[in-house]
Order: sequence, then C-alpha cells, then structure tokens
Amino acid sequence: MPYVTISTVRGIFDVAQKQALLERVTDLIVEIEGQGNPDFRRNVWVKIEEGEPASWSLGGMIPTPDMIAGTFGALDAGGRRLAKAKV
Repeated sequence: MPYVTISTVRGIFDVAQKQALLERVTDLIVEIEGQGNPDFRRNVWVKIEEGEPASWSLGGMIPTPDMIAGTFGALDAGGRRLAKAKV
C-alpha cells in the first residue's frame, strides 16, 4: 500500500489544484506500481502537507508573502490566492 506525501508552502495551491494533483499522483501510482490495475486505486494514499512560508527556505531565504505573490499571485489574509488582474 503506497503512501505519498507532498510538502508545499501554504497558499500555493487552491482547492481545485489540490484535487487535480491528488488525482494525477494517484493515477501515476496506479499506472506504475499497480501496473494499471484500477482496483489498486483503493490502496493508494496521497496527502498534501502545507507549511507556513516562515517554515521554509528557498536558497537560504525565507519566502515572504511578497515573494510568493510575485511568483504565484497575491494571497489574502487567510493564505488564499487572489485573482490576478487581467490586462
């Protein structure tokens, strides 16, 4: 029974992105380890762990909300991504 843990900075993925990631990783494990057997899917555990930005380091620097916003889009006070302005 495989267990997959994905660690990321809180606020990088929205709910729909998390769902897509969970499904696609599961599909990959079924394809490779389960040899394509659809019944193997029920044995696959996938978990996304989110940590606060201050708990991470990128190149020795703690990513600030501004760094994350510049790369992934702005976050609101709850850590949710705000819609990017369309130009």
